[in-house]
Amino acid sequence: MSKHPVRTIIVIAILVFVGAFLSIGVGAVYIGPDVLFQYFIGADTANSGFIIENFRLPRIVMALLVGAGLGISGAILQGIIRNPLASPDVIGITKGAGLAAAAVILLYPSLPVIGLPIAAFTGAGLVTVALYLFAYKQGVKPATLALVGIALGSICQAGIQFLTVKYPLETNAALVWLTGSLWGKDWGDVWLLLPVIVVLVPITLLLTPKLDVLSLGDDVAEGLGEPVRRARILLLIVSVLLAGASVAVVGTLGFVGLVAPHIARQLVGNRHAYLIPASALIGMALLLLADGLGRGLLPPTEVPAGIFTAIIGAPYFLYLLRKLQTSS
Repeated sequence: MSKHPVRTIIVIAILVFVGAFLSIGVGAVYIGPDVLFQYFIGADTANSGFIIENFRLPRIVMALLVGAGLGISGAILQGIIRNPLASPDVIGITKGAGLAAAAVILLYPSLPVIGLPIAAFTGAGLVTVALYLFAYKQGVKPATLALVGIALGSICQAGIQFLTVKYPLETNAALVWLTGSLWGKDWGDVWLLLPVIVVLVPITLLLTPKLDVLSLGDDVAEGLGEPVRRARILLLIVSVLLAGASVAVVGTLGFVGLVAPHIARQLVGNRHAYLIPASALIGMALLLLADGLGRGLLPPTEVPAGIFTAIIGAPYFLYLLRKLQTSS
């Protein structure tokens, strides 16, 4: 852990900015850093402006927004549940959003665009309510809570598979969404997600003292005068909205919400005033890396970013399980 968390966060932010800048040039048509610099200073001699403005920039901005949303959502869940295995996808929130979104895509294809994020919000919220009812209110151990979430996620995954089998002719649109990809994202998608992130991130930063108190345990939090249930519900709502909005736009990207807070915790410690912004930045970096690999590995063919987040996140999840078993 760094003794200077603010300095560490600034360094990470600079690295993310540089990574985002370089990532704009990656793709079937490579654009060098010199050309990018000329574009941003208004001297686009290579005529790359159309590609940058309409294809690359919205995609990069979307990666930053979604990475931040999932990273913060995971940090909130790990704080209020006090479970290092907690994240939107591991405990089933993104799977609930995926099931609801797949149902809308397959059963109501003519529904307005706004129907998809609403459905994703609803699905994520229902899974969260079920998780709270089945596990937390009974005072179970954190590991059991994770197992209940995995079970709920499996049920949602089974529902997704049932829908794709029952409606095979309409499956393509749902599969594109379910793979978790930034392909084809434009400024309209950015403006759909941006207000949610802009509103909820400051709210989360204001709630960081509550996260610090809740992480001490319910008895200690109540002894300090914190209304535990109300604070937990409020933070759960914020987490679900962040995760639901993020996956509604780009699909069920996995493991970003698990890995980002852990890396951030190693860098800046457990105080949530530092952990939340660090988790957002690490989430941005992970998604930029995954999307950049997807665009640059086999051009012009694009590999969905969700494949790379799974390649990164699945081994890390197994490492955490191993670490928990060793420490218990």
